[in-house]
Amino acid sequence: MFLLFKTMKECTDFIFTLKAVDHKRAPLVLMREVLAFLNNPQDKLRVIHLAGSNGKGSTVNALREMLQLTGYKVGAFTSPHLECVNERMTINGMQINDAQFLHYMNKVVEIIETHYEGEFPSFFEVVTLIMYQYFADEEVDFALIETGLGGRLDATNVVTPLISIITTISLEHTAFLGDTLAKVAFEKAGIIKESVPVVVGVKSEEALSVIREVANKRHAPCFVLGEDFTVDNIEQGTDMQHFNYRKANVEMEAIPLKMAGQHQINNASVAISAILTLRENGAVDISDASIRQALAKAQWAGRFEQLPGAIILDGAHNSEGTAALIQTLKTVYPQQNYRFIYAALSDKDHAKSIALMDSIATSIAFTQIELPNAMPADQLAALSTNTKKIYNANWCEMVQTMLHQRNDEDVIVITGSLYFIAEVRQWLQGEQR
Repeated sequence: MFLLFKTMKECTDFIFTLKAVDHKRAPLVLMREVLAFLNNPQDKLRVIHLAGSNGKGSTVNALREMLQLTGYKVGAFTSPHLECVNERMTINGMQINDAQFLHYMNKVVEIIETHYEGEFPSFFEVVTLIMYQYFADEEVDFALIETGLGGRLDATNVVTPLISIITTISLEHTAFLGDTLAKVAFEKAGIIKESVPVVVGVKSEEALSVIREVANKRHAPCFVLGEDFTVDNIEQGTDMQHFNYRKANVEMEAIPLKMAGQHQINNASVAISAILTLRENGAVDISDASIRQALAKAQWAGRFEQLPGAIILDGAHNSEGTAALIQTLKTVYPQQNYRFIYAALSDKDHAKSIALMDSIATSIAFTQIELPNAMPADQLAALSTNTKKIYNANWCEMVQTMLHQRNDEDVIVITGSLYFIAEVRQWLQGEQR
C-alpha cells in the first residue's frame, strides 16, 4: 500500500524531512529516471534557466512581468519560499493550489514506492518533479526556472533551455560548490548548453573567465553586463529609479524601475538582455514599451522591501548581498541611522557581511531562527566589533525590542537568511493588521 497524502500539512511535514545528504545516488540520475516514468514533462517546456549567487529571484520577477504584460502564460519556479511551499511554483503570479500539489506529489510517491523501495530523493528534487509536471500540464508558454544550489548538478538541470542566465557569483555553499570564485563559477556555468545563448551579470574576472571558457566549449553565444550590454545615467528616487540601457543597436533611455539599488538595475538589465536575445531569435514578440511598463511595477518580496514605520526587509544572505543592501540604504536613506537585526544559517561567510554592517550600523542586534543549521546568535555577535551590539536567541523578542526602542531618525534593517526574513515578514504582517 502506497503512502498517499491527503492534506498539505501531512505532505509538507514529510517533504521537509527529506535531506539531500541522506541520499547517495549519482547526481541527476534519479531525476532523469523519475521524469521518464512521468513521460518527460520537462521536454514539453520552453525554459529560461537561471543560476547565480544573488539576484535570481529579482531577475525572474522582471522577466515574468515583461512576459505576462505581453500576454504570455508564464510559469516561475523560485526558492526559497517565504510562507508556504506553494509559492515556489506560480503561473502568472498565482501559486499552485493544494489539490494540484498533492496530485503531483502522489504521482511521485507512487513511482518512488514502486521502483525505489520508498527511498525518497531530497526535498528540492521532489518539488522540482512536482513543478515540471504542473507547468507541462498547464501548458505554460514559458517556464522561468531557478536552480536551487549551483547549476551543474542541480535537480533542475535536466532541460535544454531557450536561454540561460547567470546573475552573479560569490562565495557560498563552499562545501558543495568549492572555495574559490572560479570553482563556484564552474558549477553555475553547468547550466550552459550547446549553442544556447547565455546572459551574464557577473563582474569578477576570475569567475567570468571560467564562464566564457564553458560557453566557448559549448558554442554558446555569451552576453556580458558591462561589455555586450551596458547601463548608465542612473537616478535613484525614494519610490522609483531610472537608468539608460544599451545593447548593440538597441537604446532605451530613462527606464523606470520600481526596485531600489544598483544591483537591481543590473538584474533588470540582465532580464532585458535575455528578452531582447529571445526577440532577436524570434522566440518572443515583446515591445520596448512593454519592457518599460513591466519594470516600473516589478517588485519582489523580501528584497529591499519597505514596510510602514521605516522597516526594511532584505534577504542579503551573503557578503555580496550585504554590500548591495548597504549601497541601497545609503542612496535611499542617506541621513538616517541604520539599526540592523541579523540572523543567518551556518553555511555562509558571516564575518565579511557583519564587518560591512558594522561599518555603517548605529547598532546591530543578532538573533537566530529555529532551524537545525541556524548560526547561534552569540556566535554571530562574537564576530561584530560594533559597540552597540546585542544578541538574543529569541528572534521575536529581539524584533519587538528593537521596534520599541527606535526613534524617528532610525531605519530598522532586518536582514540575513531569507528563512529569517520569511518568519519576520509573516509576524509583522500579523502585527500590522
